[in-house]
Amino acid sequence: MPHKLRKIRKKRGSRTQGYGRVGQHRKSGSKGRRKVGRHKHGWSYVLRYEPDYFKKKRLKSRINKSNIRIINLKELEELAFQRVAGKAKEILDLEKMGYDKLLGTGKLSLPVIVKVSACSQRARERIEAAGGKVLTSHS
Repeated sequence: MPHKLRKIRKKRGSRTQGYGRVGQHRKSGSKGRRKVGRHKHGWSYVLRYEPDYFKKKRLKSRINKSNIRIINLKELEELAFQRVAGKAKEILDLEKMGYDKLLGTGKLSLPVIVKVSACSQRARERIEAAGGKVLTSHS
């Protein structure tokens, strides 16, 4: 049943309306829904517990790059020594071996013909400088 003397009416005239010392509740903002003071007095909280709070939500790449198997030229050199030692120019099919991309870290001394689905520019240059060839699906 409603009545006239609600709690806040009873507390009018007192300094803090039963809310305690003023300084205890300063800078606390509104509770719950909003995140008050994240650029001001709550900044250290953001740095410690929510470092991604102000980052923009961007679209992710559709390709999961962790599933791409890569091989560098230095590992290709070892494969070439095992496979091509003494044989005429044999094609190293990296796609059948389970590799998706060839990268250019390392040196290559053998002239090797490589078949791969993707290849970096540096790897292509170094293979061609050694006298080999790169066969890709889009070249």
